[in-house]
Amino acid sequence: MKRITLAFASLALLVAGAVPAAAKSAYPEVIQLPTAFQSEGIAVGTQHTFYAGSLADGTIVSGDLRTGHTEVLVAGEEGRLAVGMSFDSRSGYLFVAGGLNGVGRVYDTESGQLVAEYDMSSGGQFGDFINDVIVTRDAAYFTNSFAREISRVPLGPAGTLVAQSADAIPLTGDWAQVEGPFVFNANGIEAAPNGETLFIVSSVAEAVYTVDPDTGEAKQIELGGTAVPAGDGLVLVGKTLYVVQNQLNQIGVIALNSDLVSGIIGEPVTHPLFNVPTTAAVFGNSLYAVNAKFGTPPDGTAYEVVRVSRS
Repeated sequence: MKRITLAFASLALLVAGAVPAAAKSAYPEVIQLPTAFQSEGIAVGTQHTFYAGSLADGTIVSGDLRTGHTEVLVAGEEGRLAVGMSFDSRSGYLFVAGGLNGVGRVYDTESGQLVAEYDMSSGGQFGDFINDVIVTRDAAYFTNSFAREISRVPLGPAGTLVAQSADAIPLTGDWAQVEGPFVFNANGIEAAPNGETLFIVSSVAEAVYTVDPDTGEAKQIELGGTAVPAGDGLVLVGKTLYVVQNQLNQIGVIALNSDLVSGIIGEPVTHPLFNVPTTAAVFGNSLYAVNAKFGTPPDGTAYEVVRVSRS
């Protein structure tokens, strides 16, 4: 009996030791991106596929969250930027914010081909920076950090592209715009599951707003007087809004109340490998954040995606 007990104990130890190793090999904590990639945006596609974009030349890589393998989906071009991105599972299209290019682009993730490009320039004196995008059932919405507006690309059934141009929607209500060269206002954007409410973080105002997607009316989310500094990408899971706070090397956690215009800030999500994370995407119980490493010379610099638990 003693020998049987010892045998079972040994087996249990072997199994216990094997599970973490298997989990680690299936979903690595760190996924390497190309050297000098200058990563900024990330989106999760079907199953365990993800996409990441480059500020250096607009390169977009596709990767596997399970294996960590990546490959180039869209080759870069000099002068092109890829900032925030959002994947539409209905069409397989990847919507990409074009930054200083003043455009929003749509790519077919099967072929990597450019499907459409929408001019989103505002004509403002400080130019444009199309920073982030979220896809809902009816449209794709893009933020412009240098203009007091968002851009909407209407979508048809199954996510088909039905518009030749994007619509500009002025931000009104509580929205506080700060004018000036390279002043980042509207940054990350998210949407409620029904698409009837958008969430936008303003980097300069250190605040998060709900926005009516039809009228552009904004309401600042009441957080008990607490600011949200260094706000960048947003991720919404249920009633929890995650705010990537780039220069703070953390992801803020806001527990939203049922009215969606108030909430409580909880303990942030941190990781010792965060190095100016800009955007994040959710997969299962994990958040995957990309390190932009702003302020670090890109030549020879390694860039990566870091996985952290949501809880």
